[in-house]
Formats: sequence, structure tokens, C-alpha cells
Amino acid sequence: MFGARCLLRALRSCSSAPCPRHRPAARVSVRGALGVQSANGERVKVQGWIRSIRSQKEVLFLHVNDGSSLESLQVVADSSFDSRELAFGSSVEVQGQLVKSPSKKQNVELKAEKIEVVGNCDAKDSGFVHIHTPVITSNDCEGAGELFQVEPSSKIKVPEENFFNIPVFLTVSGQLHLEVMSGAFTQVFTFGPTFRAENSQSRRHLAEFYMVEAEISFLESLQDLMQVMESLFKTTAMTVLSNCPKDVELCHKFIAPGQKDRLEHMLKNNFLVISYTEAVEILKQASQNFTFTPEWGADLHTEHEKYLVKHCGDIPVFVINYPLALKPFYMRDNEDGPQHTVAAVDLLVPGVGELFGGSLREERYHFLEQRLARLGLTEAYQCWNLLPVVIMVP
Repeated sequence: MFGARCLLRALRSCSSAPCPRHRPAARVSVRGALGVQSANGERVKVQGWIRSIRSQKEVLFLHVNDGSSLESLQVVADSSFDSRELAFGSSVEVQGQLVKSPSKKQNVELKAEKIEVVGNCDAKDSGFVHIHTPVITSNDCEGAGELFQVEPSSKIKVPEENFFNIPVFLTVSGQLHLEVMSGAFTQVFTFGPTFRAENSQSRRHLAEFYMVEAEISFLESLQDLMQVMESLFKTTAMTVLSNCPKDVELCHKFIAPGQKDRLEHMLKNNFLVISYTEAVEILKQASQNFTFTPEWGADLHTEHEKYLVKHCGDIPVFVINYPLALKPFYMRDNEDGPQHTVAAVDLLVPGVGELFGGSLREERYHFLEQRLARLGLTEAYQCWNLLPVVIMVP
């Protein structure tokens, strides 16, 4: 209330003398605006994020919050302000008049004169909800045991005790947390730091890096998943090319000559799809000598991936349906014996090799039970194993 009174005094300080016709709007927080008891058209500027949006024939309603209050400020604007960029999660700067609200839910509302989108929210445009997954966790999502363990400095003195009563690690993936959240929000993603204790000093094995991960409920085919992956790749690439032309030219001229042309070539073509089995046959027939001999049931190495992309005309290629033995237990069984495969996919791109990886999750409870038992993991994944009973969607 003190801040609101100060705001009103500042806004009305020119009431005793003529004011300029276009006086600048005073910046105010959402909390400060909501605390005004008697609004008389003071011009203010509010910055925050859109929490909801409702468009009618002649009027547009936005609820904006900047974190200063649990409640959001209602912004009323002419329908001409409506645009695709005004979406949930977009950050905006709104200038207008603070007036008394006819609604009983709040005293004031902001009658917008100008709405500027500071940053849009593309992921939400596609229906994805951003989830912040924990950095410190007790699970090993990849199951490879290559984790950094977190311990307090006092651990040296009392080695038999754990700070959290159980061992905890820096996250290798937010996947398990996302799978739980996808049961509530259908399409979720996270973009955060990831840590891998890889025993390698190569450029392809970083100890710390940022990674985009997503989970989508009701996804029933690899074709649908590949459409999402291709769309994400092309949207990201086109955004960089159109919004950062000087940076692209700098990289093209001094750092990676020819990569801009290669990228534009990729964007003009539909990505190709081959099966893992087809990929192995292509590699076996290649005239090139590989360090790792290609054979069915073995992992594809970077040299294999780069060759496959070049063989396909330097166009990104999806490799699908990998051997069951190569992939984690949660990937969906294709039931295609004798060559047993799962519904997994990797996207290979020119000059890099694997860029994306994904799969359909095994939603059939009895398949999960059998596979966990076969791998001796039933007890270790007892709690996680119950999730499909709750979610029950592919």
C-alpha cells in the first residue's frame, strides 16, 4: 500500500499545474498497479508475461504478471492489437491508462494504448509447456552410471553419511520428470544444464552442456515424432538465418565456410527415412574402410553416421527401428522377430552425425514388467514402473 500511495503521489504531482499532452508513462509493477485504490486515468507502463489471453469481437483481454504479485493485472485492449505473438508466456510491455475496473475481482485495469511484444513464446505456440526439471537428482536416467555425485564439503569428515540420506547426482537428463508432467500437460519440454561424467576428452563428450528434451502424450507413431523433430530443426534454423544474418555471415566467412549453403540446402528438402537394417546394409556395401566394422546389432559410430548422410545426398536422414538390445527398456517393442527392434529414431545431419534422438515409450504394462524382469531391474525401478498404470497413454 505504501508503494501504491507513492505511485499515486508521483503520478498526480503535476495536478496543480498544466501537464504536457504526451507526458511519459510511469513504470509500475503489477503489485503497485493493483494496490491503487482510486485510479483516474494515470498513464503507466507495465512489463511482464502473459498468463492468459481472451479475444472477443471488439476487445482483447490479457492477464499480465511480473512476479511481484500472486494476482495478475487485467489489460483491456482494442481487438486490433491481437496477433499471433500475443500468446501465453510471451513477455510484453504495455503502456496505457490505469482506470477503475467494472469487475469486482480487482479495483483497477489497464486500458492499453500500446502493446510491445518483448519476446514471444514459440514453444507454447506449438502447445508445449516449459518444465524446469531439477539439477540435483537421485535417479540415473541413462542407466550408464556415468554421473557426477554431489556431496557436501564436510563429507570428507563423515564419509558414511549422505546429506540427503541417499546418494544424489547432477542430472544426466530431465526425461523421467518430464514423463510424469506429460500426464498432466500432454506436451512438455525442458531446456537446462546436463552433466555427463564421460571418460573422454573429445569435443563430442562434454562434461556440461545444455539440452532440449520433450515428452508428448498420445503420440502413436514414429512418423508423428519425426514430424515434430523435423519441424523443430527447420524452425530453429530458419529463425537463426532470418534474425541473425550478421552472425551467420561471420561464421560463414571465418569459422565454417560453406555451412550456410549446406544449411539452406537442408531446409529446402524433406528429410529422408531409412531403417537401422537398411543403414547397416548401406554401410556394408560401402567402398570406404571404417575403423569400426558395421554389423547388425552394433551401435552406429560417428563415421557411419556421416557416411550415411553423404550417401543420402547431404540431406538429414532419420534412422529408425533399432535393435532392442541396444536401447533402454522403456522404448516400445515393435514385436518384429526374429530381428527384434524397438520404435527408436535418430536424426543424422551433415558434418555432425546424430543430432536428435527419440522413441515411442512402452505404455503396455505387461511388456514393461517382462523386460524389467529380464534385465534384473524390477526392484530398482519399482516406483517408476507404476507410472504407466497412472498415465496409460503412448
